[in-house]
Amino acid sequence: MRQARAVLKIETPGRGLVEITPQIERWFEATGIRNGLLTVFIRHTSASLLIQENADPEVQRDLERFFARLVRDGDPLFEHRSEGTDDMPAHVRSALTQTQISVPLADGALVLGTWQGIYVYEHRLRAHRREVVLHLIGE
Repeated sequence: MRQARAVLKIETPGRGLVEITPQIERWFEATGIRNGLLTVFIRHTSASLLIQENADPEVQRDLERFFARLVRDGDPLFEHRSEGTDDMPAHVRSALTQTQISVPLADGALVLGTWQGIYVYEHRLRAHRREVVLHLIGE
């Protein structure tokens, strides 16, 4: 059994989804590991990870509209605003989604569905540089 680890630096343009599937695929292909389990972890509390549809961009817009209704920027419920009115809503969005996902690797390919991709979901309004840790165990 072998292991490999890397950190991806992901530039986000601000709130929304950034697909990282191609970067992940390039990395694991270079490891030579063809079968195993990939863990993807984001090192932040105001961004998260999603496996989501990568064919129709309307899915991403609908998802953002849903979260905008569910967790409003500037909601007076929130006291934590040290970095702006989107600060606490970003933490809530992250808590409602995921900071870690696992994806099987079989025969040198991620075992994703036809329309699935792996995304960083930026919850802050401004652009950020996010760190995504990859850990692959397999053979």
